[in-house]
Amino acid sequence: MLSYDELTAPERELWDAFPEGRPVDLRTGVPEDDRVAEGGQWGPARTVRTAVLMALLLGANTVQPGAVACLRLAGARITGSLNLAGAQIGQSVWIEECWFEEPVSLFGASTQTLVIKSSRVPGIDAGSARIDGNFDLRRSYVEGGAASPFNHDITALSLTNARVTGGVVLNRAEMNAPGGWAVAAGGLVMEGGFFCRSFVARGEVRLPGAQLPGGLFMRGAHLTDPGPSGVALFLDNAVASTLDFSDGFTADGTVRLHGTRVSGTLTFQGAVLNGPPEGQGPSLTALLMQAVDFDLTLARPPSGTVDLQGAQVSYLHDSEQSWPDVVELEGFVYGSIKADERQETAGRRNSAASRVAWIRRSPGYNPQPYEQLASWYRKAGHDDEARRVLLARQRHRRQTLPWAARAWGHLLDMTVGYGYRPWLAGVWLLALTLLGTLSFGTHTPAPVQRGEGAPFQPLVYTLDLLIPFGGLGQRTSWYWSNGGLQLLAYLLIAFGWVLTTAVIAGVTRALQKS
Repeated sequence: MLSYDELTAPERELWDAFPEGRPVDLRTGVPEDDRVAEGGQWGPARTVRTAVLMALLLGANTVQPGAVACLRLAGARITGSLNLAGAQIGQSVWIEECWFEEPVSLFGASTQTLVIKSSRVPGIDAGSARIDGNFDLRRSYVEGGAASPFNHDITALSLTNARVTGGVVLNRAEMNAPGGWAVAAGGLVMEGGFFCRSFVARGEVRLPGAQLPGGLFMRGAHLTDPGPSGVALFLDNAVASTLDFSDGFTADGTVRLHGTRVSGTLTFQGAVLNGPPEGQGPSLTALLMQAVDFDLTLARPPSGTVDLQGAQVSYLHDSEQSWPDVVELEGFVYGSIKADERQETAGRRNSAASRVAWIRRSPGYNPQPYEQLASWYRKAGHDDEARRVLLARQRHRRQTLPWAARAWGHLLDMTVGYGYRPWLAGVWLLALTLLGTLSFGTHTPAPVQRGEGAPFQPLVYTLDLLIPFGGLGQRTSWYWSNGGLQLLAYLLIAFGWVLTTAVIAGVTRALQKS
């Protein structure tokens, strides 16, 4: 136990101020002398030992009646290891522009509001801690040290399995663990928001299974130098009210949202998704992700793939910059699509041709993305666009079939558009009728039996050839001695059968699958 006589002048000042919560400011007021990055050079007049801090926080100086004890310290060089693992801390801590010599351990501790602003700390381990209040590291520089038994990788800030009743504030902070874990917060349970605006992380940011009812806000954040996995942000199975990666958010690695559930908005508006270095991986993977409002209006197209397999959203916002060359859309379900209205091409983006081109960026053939898009068009009252999408589905499927099936598919496409363009049959019927009428009208056929049958009529004769069922009394009453016209008659009979078969097959297929 420290005695009062063993304390240095700045330590005595802090000791006396603690019971009343008075701030102790050791800064000189000269900007050149107060640079935290050079805090290791500050002398004894600005040095406080961690043993003094621990003694105060663990009850060495009795709290005075009528006052609220609080540790408030600014501009100090803090030496030694601040190990408060498992401690019960009943006072708030406010530290500003301080330089820590060794990492801070709060593993399993229970504490009140903890603020370490604009400071330099070589690692903070708050795993399994309970913080009744806010945890504020804004503008601080936290550097990863050696791997610990609880974090198998080099970690700058650990909040693994921690519980915070307030908010976590990392605005303008820097977490530096290149190739390691800049933030490890798997299983974190929050009651407030997690704020990382203009935040810089060198290393992977991990929040798997985190509960974030107050949302995660990373506007303008920059995540870089991921580990060997190439993942910059790992949010698998997290639950949040809002995920805000907008206004210049940049990820130099994969953003993983597997099984993530967002009860409100998931936005990447104005974000940059660079993917892992050298393009060795996807930019965004969101398998089985769920969100109400999904905004993917990026600042520029992602450099890697976007994988939305099995994801479900109510509203999808996109633009020309949203999609890379390869997009995985199998099982992706959305209630509505809203193109970015700020772009002049917004109307064209919602055209069937543009949306089909979007689906074709998905490797291989899968019918679900086409059916999902057609369903949205039908709900929006655009039945013509829905039919165009389903026709495109059949044409894409045709490429995967054997040659015989492809030939039959081409025939269905040309004659009735796979049943989605039945008017084509009318065009073919009109064209063949016109051809037959003009050809047969220039000659006179010979009767099968003289003096019997109706007079020859080229139009009725042509229709009789084309319609395979029933009869109009012309085809069986006349024949041609002209070989060319007789061949045309046979061809029209064949075309009639083919056209009728195609109409029946195409319409049946359309009715069954639309």
